[in-house]
Amino acid sequence: MRKLGILAGSGPLPGRVGAAARAAGRDVFVVGLEGFAERAVITPFDHQVIRLGAAGQIIAALKAEGCQDLVMIGPIRRPSLLNMRPDADGARLLARIGRAAFAGDDGLLKAVIRILGEEGFSVIAAHDILGEALGPAGLLTVTAPDAQAMVDIARGVTVAKLLGAADAGQGCVVQQGLVIALEAIEGTDAMLQRAGALRRPGPGGVLVKMLKPGQDRRADLPTIGPVTIAQAIAAGLRGVAFEAEATILVARSESIAAANQGGIFLLGIDPNNFGAPS
Repeated sequence: MRKLGILAGSGPLPGRVGAAARAAGRDVFVVGLEGFAERAVITPFDHQVIRLGAAGQIIAALKAEGCQDLVMIGPIRRPSLLNMRPDADGARLLARIGRAAFAGDDGLLKAVIRILGEEGFSVIAAHDILGEALGPAGLLTVTAPDAQAMVDIARGVTVAKLLGAADAGQGCVVQQGLVIALEAIEGTDAMLQRAGALRRPGPGGVLVKMLKPGQDRRADLPTIGPVTIAQAIAAGLRGVAFEAEATILVARSESIAAANQGGIFLLGIDPNNFGAPS
C-alpha cells in the first residue's frame, strides 16, 4: 500500500488523518510545520518538524521516507514572503510558483499542488482518508432555523460566493439581513470574535461557511468544529450553516452536542438552493 505523507498544520485533524490511514494499513510519515503543528498530535507518528520556508528540506524528507501520496491538512497562518526565509530549494520552488505566490490562498494552494505533482507526489484529499469527515446535508441539531435565519443564510450564501470568487475567504456572518463580518486572513474564530462585538439588538445572526467557487477540494476545505460552535455561541449567533459534503466537520458528535447544549442550529446546505433573498 502506498505510503502517506502528511503536511501538518495546527489542530487535531492531522492526527486523525494519520490514525485513519494507519488503521487502513498504510505507513504514515508526518512533516509538522514549525509553529503550527501540535507536538501531541504528531508524536504518535514518525515525523519531522520543519519550518514552512524550508521547502527543499520538506520535499527531501518526504522523498527519503518513501512517501507517494500526500495530504495537506490543518490550518496555517500564511506568512509574508519576507518572514518565510526560503532555503535555496524553496526559493527555486517559489520561482516555479510565480505570480500565484501573491494570489489568494486558493490560487497559491493550486500552484503548490501542481509543484508537488511535478515532484512526483500525488496530493489527495483528507476526506479520501477520513471517510466520515465531511458534514452531511440537513439539520443536525434539535434547534432549527426560523424564517429570519433562513433569510440570513440566503444572504450569507450570496455574500460568501462573492467573497470566495475573489479568493478572499470562505465565510461570513449575517444578522437580520446585514453583513456583520467577512472572513479574511484572520480565520473563522477571529471573525466570530469581531462579530460578537458588532452584534445588533434583536435576533442573533448566522455563520455561513462555504467552499470557494472552483476551489481545489484537496486542500483548505472549510472546517468547523467544537471551537467554532463555542465561538458562535459566545458571539450570540443563532446557528451555523455550512456547505454540505464540502465542509470538514471536526468531531461531529461533539460539535452537534455543543450546538444542542448552546441552543443553536447546525445546518448542512446546498448553496444552489439558496440565493439573494427577495
